[in-house]
Amino acid sequence: MSDVTVVDNESKSRFEVFSDGELAGFSVYSLEGDVITFIHTETFDAYAGQGLAGKLVSGALEQTRAASRRVVAQCPYVASYIGKHPEFADLLV
Repeated sequence: MSDVTVVDNESKSRFEVFSDGELAGFSVYSLEGDVITFIHTETFDAYAGQGLAGKLVSGALEQTRAASRRVVAQCPYVASYIGKHPEFADLLV
């Protein structure tokens, strides 16, 4: 199993997922006050089928909660993920 980390790259306004130190995907957001709007999420083809999109969104939402921010799930993947993981539903605006 690979080492997976999720990092908030604030300078690019996106959360990034790394697999064994290699960038594997990202979730772009906009931040206004304490509300983060997730716009688009993708993982690179070379990492398809490894569950990294879910790990990316989970990590991003955990970091969002830790920062006491609220979420607008404009990105269909993020919206679907929250729908399937109600433990994050309280983050929605």
